[in-house]
Amino acid sequence: MILYHGSTISIDAIDLSQSRPNKDFGLAFYLSADKEQAEEMAAFKADFEGGSPVLNVYEFDEKLISEMRYQRFDDYSEEWAHFVFNHRTEPNGRTLHDFDIVYGPIANDRIGAQITRYKQGYITFEQFLERIKYIKGITFQYAFCTQKAIGYLRKL
Repeated sequence: MILYHGSTISIDAIDLSQSRPNKDFGLAFYLSADKEQAEEMAAFKADFEGGSPVLNVYEFDEKLISEMRYQRFDDYSEEWAHFVFNHRTEPNGRTLHDFDIVYGPIANDRIGAQITRYKQGYITFEQFLERIKYIKGITFQYAFCTQKAIGYLRKL
């Protein structure tokens, strides 16, 4: 399968220590099978951070998933929302699981405001779940969370 990572730099050697904390599935290298979504992320990063959009393209043999610890969320669900909430609010930015790869929906970019509303009791967890769904419709992401998983990515 072909996976994409939108950035402002070409990434030949993936370094998990460069990952940002408190993302949907923890510290990881995030990719999408949706080229358009990755191109939009690259454009967003270029606008936000400066520079030019870069689309990094990788190949991954999905048969290898059976050899790894793998978590899959096929839809927006309470389990997914709790998983995302816990990683987005983890005070030390740690990853709270031992999966090599996590696959599931992307959360809304405005999740921070919804976390605050939920924590302060202004919305229920069910409302939180509805409000963190990705604005443009369901789009999935792959989080490569370990060096083992990253070792199976081949840059094209």
